[in-house]
Amino acid sequence: MLRRSKDGFDVAELYDGHGASVFAFALNALGDRGEAEDCVQDVFVRAWRSRHSYRPDLASLRTWLFAIARNVIIDAHRARARRPLPRDSESDDDQLRQAADRTMATLDRLIVTEALARLSREHREVVVQIRLRGLSYDTLAERTGVPVATLRTRMYYGLKSLREALKEAGESHG
Repeated sequence: MLRRSKDGFDVAELYDGHGASVFAFALNALGDRGEAEDCVQDVFVRAWRSRHSYRPDLASLRTWLFAIARNVIIDAHRARARRPLPRDSESDDDQLRQAADRTMATLDRLIVTEALARLSREHREVVVQIRLRGLSYDTLAERTGVPVATLRTRMYYGLKSLREALKEAGESHG
């Protein structure tokens, strides 16, 4: 079996490093071990086939794999919808929807984390402390000794960079 391509892409190494996480992600989203295993196989086959489209400047390999996994899981959910299975109650549908929502939220968190990591330390600190943790500019200024005007400027440029990183992530994973 071919493990490493001429460009250095080693799918076995990628699987060893991320296979268990992708499986847990798929199992959580699908609730079926067999389907999750099929999804993991499909994720790594798709990764191998599209290895030339991977751009390390846009996302880590892990984020790229989870974006592929998200698409495979969505495809699996669509396939389920085309062949409805007998259900005990409507609560099963609600559970599937909730699982799909959790899957999408997990992927969104991965993408946002990756985008935040691309910001400078100063910009990331302002965005996280004010937008995510809810601190006021005055409180952050007191804690850091940085003037409020400087914090506001960092927020502006930090959010601008974050939007660009998220846009790039969406383009590479969409």
